[in-house]
Amino acid sequence: MKTKTKKLANAYETIALITRYWRPGEDYIKHIINALRGKVKNGDIVTVSEKAISTASGKFIDESTIKASSLAKFLATYWMHLAWGYVLGKLCHLRKKTIRRFRAYPIEEGAKHKQMALEQCGFWQALMHGSEGGIDGSNLPFSLVSLPLKNALQVADQIRERIQNDLKKKVVVMIIDTDKTYSFRNFHFTPRPQPIRGIESHGSLFAYFFGRFFRLKKRATPIAISGSKISVDEALQVAETANRTRGFGAGRNVWDMADKLKVSLTGVTWEMLDRVEHKPIVILRRN
Repeated sequence: MKTKTKKLANAYETIALITRYWRPGEDYIKHIINALRGKVKNGDIVTVSEKAISTASGKFIDESTIKASSLAKFLATYWMHLAWGYVLGKLCHLRKKTIRRFRAYPIEEGAKHKQMALEQCGFWQALMHGSEGGIDGSNLPFSLVSLPLKNALQVADQIRERIQNDLKKKVVVMIIDTDKTYSFRNFHFTPRPQPIRGIESHGSLFAYFFGRFFRLKKRATPIAISGSKISVDEALQVAETANRTRGFGAGRNVWDMADKLKVSLTGVTWEMLDRVEHKPIVILRRN
């Protein structure tokens, strides 16, 4: 098992554990234990990617099987092309490359994606340009998209207990999503459902727009913490530090993934993902 260690001044030492891709049906907790063996210490914070857990748990949907409604087609055709491509993208200070992608948003595949978002998350989340309700298509093959964990705290508890039982180490376990939490002084909010307590989750598009338009401080979102009480601000700092250390695997989003692997948006295969360097686990150790 490969590791990458980095020290951050006045914060944490981070240790990224490089593993193979976790495919559906695999025992991800066993993979976590094997990766941590000989590397984790008492008091460490062990962070795990929600996406990797969702994939291994089979929590995803094949969008190729979805039939798009008229509303979904409208969102893919007009909302994404015009609203995000010419107005909201600029107001949210998104990259020019991202805005160009909105203007070329694929109609057929996009309508199926928006239909899935409408069914899983509701109308207001479907208005997001991506990651609607925590749904994510990056680092998954074909037309698959992962769903957010509904039992994240239970999963974090299970991981922590296995680490304590198998490795005899007392640690804090945190499950993290790359979707951002925005902070205005001591008020923290995210468009993503079900973050940890202390982070407000409501408004979906409005929360995202407000945070991006005013350029508020943004960090990755912790969705479950097991093993110790951590302040919200420290949890956000840990989440963002781990997220930056982990990187984006096959790509930040489906477009980047397809570009990196030189295939169409739905042309990524399991075998391609197997060849990408994955770091689903990051250990943080206070300096």
